[in-house]
Amino acid sequence: MLDTDDIGSNNSSNAHIEDLIATRISRRNLLTGAAALAAAGLVPGALLSSAPAAANSSRVRKLRFEAVPTSTADTFVVPKGYRTQVIAPWGTPLIAGAPAFAEDASNTAADQALQVGFNHDGLHYFPLKPFGNTRGLLVMNHEYTDASQIYTAAQGSTITNDAAGREKVAKALAGHGVSVIAIHRNRSGSWEVVTDPRNRRVTGTTPMAFSGPVTMSHPLMQSTITPQPRGTLNNCAHGVTPWGTYLACEENWNGYFGTAEASWTATALEQRYGITRAGFGYNWHVAEPRFDLNVNRNELNHFGWVVEIDPAKPESTPVKRSALGRIKHEGATCTERNGRVVVYSGDDENGDYLYKFVSSAPWRRLRAQGRSPLDHGTLYVARFDADGTGAWLPLVHGQGPLTTANNWVDQADVLIRTRLAADAVGATKLHRPEWVAVHPKTGDVYVTLTNGSGNNAAVNSGRDPNPYGHIVRFSESETDDTSFQWDIFIVAGDPQYDSVNVPADQPVFGSPDGLWIDDRGIVWIQTDISNSSQNRADRGYDRIGNNQMLAADPESGEIKRFLTGPRGCEITGVIMTPDRRTMFVNVQHPGESTTFWNNQFGAPTVANPATVSSWPFGGGKRPRPATVVITRIDGGEIGR
Repeated sequence: MLDTDDIGSNNSSNAHIEDLIATRISRRNLLTGAAALAAAGLVPGALLSSAPAAANSSRVRKLRFEAVPTSTADTFVVPKGYRTQVIAPWGTPLIAGAPAFAEDASNTAADQALQVGFNHDGLHYFPLKPFGNTRGLLVMNHEYTDASQIYTAAQGSTITNDAAGREKVAKALAGHGVSVIAIHRNRSGSWEVVTDPRNRRVTGTTPMAFSGPVTMSHPLMQSTITPQPRGTLNNCAHGVTPWGTYLACEENWNGYFGTAEASWTATALEQRYGITRAGFGYNWHVAEPRFDLNVNRNELNHFGWVVEIDPAKPESTPVKRSALGRIKHEGATCTERNGRVVVYSGDDENGDYLYKFVSSAPWRRLRAQGRSPLDHGTLYVARFDADGTGAWLPLVHGQGPLTTANNWVDQADVLIRTRLAADAVGATKLHRPEWVAVHPKTGDVYVTLTNGSGNNAAVNSGRDPNPYGHIVRFSESETDDTSFQWDIFIVAGDPQYDSVNVPADQPVFGSPDGLWIDDRGIVWIQTDISNSSQNRADRGYDRIGNNQMLAADPESGEIKRFLTGPRGCEITGVIMTPDRRTMFVNVQHPGESTTFWNNQFGAPTVANPATVSSWPFGGGKRPRPATVVITRIDGGEIGR
């Protein structure tokens, strides 16, 4: 099975963090099991009696729930004393006139555009005052669609160059994007989707605008088929601005493009972004010229951006903020430093980079002047050094190698070719940088590096090729945008395969992906083990089970597994109501083709989509991505 995120396109000679981590851990004596976590202020479940952990023994433990075990069951498991409810599954009617979900997947493209999209990913809860703990807007991304799930058995999954093929592409496009969903807690205590004028779908065909240095007049942006930009695709994680807008991030957008033209060849720029004739096998180009590389080559440059959406204004046009660069944006985590907005974003591909954008002035001042803080500022890329320091390297036309003499035309050119610019300045290659979270008390920044597995086959060769991933933590000065200090927060894995780095009593987990830190400082870690590795001994994942979410408290040194998901899924996206008594978590692609389960039950197809899973409604029904509401039975705070 293809793990598209593991296919790197970075052929530069830049340093790789894999080598730096080996040096860093060795020099800091972090290769001694539990000391690895203790040195980072983190130790497993029950505090260890070792000397490093003893320093934490007097601290108050925040994680008072009973940890759940790993699971391979087709269910969603939470700790004792907690309960769950499913809301807003794929196909839920959202817009006025939307039809009900059709269990046989016979809803049309027009239907899907009025319903909740497919494959829930990053999400945020915007409380509606004065009842923010019981009423709000749930805004979520829909990363991609699965042909075995969204089409009927009669339709099949093949894309053909006819009306039927165009309808299939249209339905897939309608399943992508973002949903803005009004929800409330009713008198019985259950949450439900409600009719609201703010309910909205942003899809793969929604009109868009560009803002910042890159405009549609640029030679690499011009298109006769789409003279104005349309749609957003492969939205993974997200961000929330200090002024209350939502940032949707375009990740694996390169896979939607292809061509049947044998003479087509990729330019150096296209190669650096992983553009190929075959794409990821969606074959949209067969029916829709918009995605044909030989017909509409510049269309792909309309993607790879951060999209700003105002959930309070359903009539507003989403804006692609070009100053944040064009990469495979996993997310766009916002924080505020000295009044300026700072945005962190990982480029989720094996061997790519971590970026930071800093506004040129305090965001309130810029907005008072009618200017977007996301249009005016500096984009940086990270260089990690072996001594635990690092530098943010500016991607600014005219600075360093990014000069006209080196064929960099202007700032727009730098941003369209962000990856090549980052190569040129000497950024550090990373193991799939994904979600970023900022600690609300310390200001420390945490980054999940999911794994650097390549084809993920060697599990007994130490940290090479790093099939399990890790989380990096760094700190920055309030007054210096260009430097930081970094270390390893936690090394993921299974001590059965890596007893050197992973403590015997650490909760086993791999491929950390989703990440959120609540206002108490609890770090919520979500996993995305690929479907080609889940539960497989030859990949070192046989004891880890289905994807899961853990809670870690750096202050007390605890880490516990909080939940596990159904078969074939990814656990992604987490947020709580302001009173911390309701948590929302997304379950993406339950029942997706998964090697381990396919070998037992057969791969899902349009004729039988439920071979791997029938979550959330069971009974052999079609699996559906959905949001899970988690509460404590006694009404208390989540995680305490």
